[in-house]
Amino acid sequence: MNQIPVRLGVQQRIFPIYRTPFFEALGEACPQGLSLFAGLPRPNEAVESQFILQHGRLVTAKNLHILGGAAYFLWQRGLLEWLEVWQPEALVMEANPRYLSTPAAVRWMHERQRPVVGWGLGAPKSASWRGRSWQRFLQRFDALIAYSWRGAEEYAASGYPQERIFVAPNAVTARPTQPPPLRPALADARQVTVLYVGRLQPRKRVDLLLRACAALPLSLQPQVWIVGDGPERQELETLADSAYPSTRFWGARYGHELDDLFRKADLFVLPGTGGLAVQQAMSFALPVIVAEADGTQVDLVRPENGWMLPPSDDPQALTGLLYKALTDPARLREMGAASFQIVDVINLEGMVAAFSQAVTAALKIYQNPLG
Repeated sequence: MNQIPVRLGVQQRIFPIYRTPFFEALGEACPQGLSLFAGLPRPNEAVESQFILQHGRLVTAKNLHILGGAAYFLWQRGLLEWLEVWQPEALVMEANPRYLSTPAAVRWMHERQRPVVGWGLGAPKSASWRGRSWQRFLQRFDALIAYSWRGAEEYAASGYPQERIFVAPNAVTARPTQPPPLRPALADARQVTVLYVGRLQPRKRVDLLLRACAALPLSLQPQVWIVGDGPERQELETLADSAYPSTRFWGARYGHELDDLFRKADLFVLPGTGGLAVQQAMSFALPVIVAEADGTQVDLVRPENGWMLPPSDDPQALTGLLYKALTDPARLREMGAASFQIVDVINLEGMVAAFSQAVTAALKIYQNPLG
């Protein structure tokens, strides 16, 4: 139903492990074949890369990372050579004006009357790339896929035709096929287990979670489980020993081991950037507290299933939300049920469907140039 009927190419800066389920699902939806072109992250990013793609071809780009921070740019060597070999009939690229090799790839496709679809976060007003230069960049694409409805609105506000904007909310898990886990009733906040899953690095702000829990009244302090590994683990363990001993570090967990921890938790908290684990937590019927970060969480986190944490380095903001959650632990079960209902719509199948719709719309431009 959501199959893409042409040979598809997808360009990405990197191919992190957490994107594997999506690209495998996308590959299954491409009977004519999928080829993914992606490079390696910078060493300080602490991102685990995936090197195998079962339902498609994975080609490694040679990423040249230029400068950093607000002055970061990327050049991907081998991009045109990959296009020459794969000969995609449609191409999906990250819609990021900092990727200097993108214009040449778009020209290569358009010279052959083949569409290019951009995939990105949106066009926030705060971005350093704005105004006419940003608009000119977006107009290179024949369709756009946004990570969220907010991103889609930003693309439309920049002047891009709304009928060629599609939304593929971030997801890492498929539509649930089993009922939500059965959890015992909660009468006491100290029975609550708060779960974090992700890399242990500064931008994830796990330290904020520990300090926020420590600031709660003793009667409301939950157990905290930290799942993941990374360069900040030792520092966080030291902090937990002194500030919040009711913390357990599980290390990296995958597959059934991770699923079991999701089932045993009561509340999921993501205090920093990133957010794909949020959708996974919701698939296990967990209420969530999530930092606003890049805006992709807006479609997932609603008043009925969780709380959005405004950007701040002050643990008091997170302490306040935890206080709200833990003073009514029985309501956490109702909010978890709402999370489960939301991921029945926002899931991998929905992402693949949006990609199929965007590619189909872009192909029509070349099949019917006057349209």
